[in-house]
Amino acid sequence: MFKPFQSTGIGSLPHTEAQEAVELVLGAFDIPFWPQLPRASFREQMIAQFTEGMPMVRIDEASRRLWVDRSASEELERFYETWSPSSKLAISEPYARGLHAFLRLTRGRRFQALKGHVTGPLTFTLGLADQQGRAVYFDEELREIALMVLKGKARWQVELLRERAGEVLIFLDEPIVSALGSSAYMGVGASEALRLLREAVSDAQAQGALVGIHCCGRADWGMLLQSGLDVLSFDAYEFGRTLSLYPQELKAFLQRGGFLAWGLVPTTEAIRQETEESLKRRFQELMEHLCAYVPEGLLRERLLLTPSCGAGSRSKEEAVKVLQLLMRLKEALA
Repeated sequence: MFKPFQSTGIGSLPHTEAQEAVELVLGAFDIPFWPQLPRASFREQMIAQFTEGMPMVRIDEASRRLWVDRSASEELERFYETWSPSSKLAISEPYARGLHAFLRLTRGRRFQALKGHVTGPLTFTLGLADQQGRAVYFDEELREIALMVLKGKARWQVELLRERAGEVLIFLDEPIVSALGSSAYMGVGASEALRLLREAVSDAQAQGALVGIHCCGRADWGMLLQSGLDVLSFDAYEFGRTLSLYPQELKAFLQRGGFLAWGLVPTTEAIRQETEESLKRRFQELMEHLCAYVPEGLLRERLLLTPSCGAGSRSKEEAVKVLQLLMRLKEALA
């Protein structure tokens, strides 16, 4: 699987030139990934990037709008006619310039592992709405169609990346999980949320991928650890101590072979003042805290290093600093 303290990234970078972003990734990470470039196009925003092929979705790039047109019911019929349980849905270059540049630049190369990503089913269905602002999640049929689409996107990536790597890692990016239970999402039941996650995880695993879930806030880690995931990716810089609220679940996850991806290098404004030494101290403090609940040897054996989240909201200079600090931390801590 993975060696302790190997590094990977969450996905987004602030670049608009795809080749530049890919070259940066290939030179910085043990487990390279295709970069998401939300500043390059509205179609590469977190929700829009994976809507291609979903019926009734409309995009207006000029006004930066994305919605579901419920009047286009004939598109649902065509979708069902062509869909099968093994369908794969491609992501074309206008939706993922970083992915297609990555495929071109890695042609003929072989890696130990590569990482892809897809927006998780909760974030996707709660972030995509119709003309009246009603989230797709609250329409049972559209919720299932969205899950089918996301599974198809993950399957397609696994097939492509497996041509270049011994292991394929797919992350479900689920920032909205940190908001579940708040007044804005009172209609989202825990059992249905867990079902969506389990289905997305198990489907990608059935294709031969390892699957991680990334949440950059304070989440119900116990629920996520029940999803069958292989990697739990969390913001260790801000929220690492919250893992200790779930000691039994965490220990069981690590003992069965799961990995924790420590998002130790911040991708917020905090990156401006952090140094290698300050982050090393932060790591040691968090390690000492968690060791009261889980054996240190087990934590170290099942540890990956990442930025706390995607760096797409930072400047290019700050994004480079994030990557440089991550590389130096790996050398210092491993």
